[in-house]
Amino acid sequence: MKVLLQRVRQASVDIAGQRVASTGSGLLAYLGVEPGDGPAEVEWLARKTAGLRIFPDKDGLKNMHRNVIDVSGEVLVVSQFTLAADTSRGMRPGFTHAAAPEQAESLYEAFVTRLNQLIPVKTGQFGADMQVSSINDGPVTILLER
Repeated sequence: MKVLLQRVRQASVDIAGQRVASTGSGLLAYLGVEPGDGPAEVEWLARKTAGLRIFPDKDGLKNMHRNVIDVSGEVLVVSQFTLAADTSRGMRPGFTHAAAPEQAESLYEAFVTRLNQLIPVKTGQFGADMQVSSINDGPVTILLER
């Protein structure tokens, strides 16, 4: 399981021209699920996402000493099966390392539920063709893998 985190000033998801979710300052989290992932990965990544100290001090210093909870931020979670892409051969990515949709959706929902127990969460729609917009802050982008 992988979560690609981007520290953002704002982020949103549109589907078929309609806004389905938006956040202010916080995190945009792209979640990729792989075969073999389960509850242990969900728990670890949810706690790591909420607790990762990648926000500056309240006095404006650039040091990263605060997490998304400390800054009263939000998290926008978007399913992203392409995080499991295999690019080792050829010029077209393969997706055999991505979990089957049924497993991926179940673990995506579990991740969102667990994370929402720690911090306010908004989501895109699993499996939908989404247009994601964001204003990165920093930019700070970190890949979490378990």
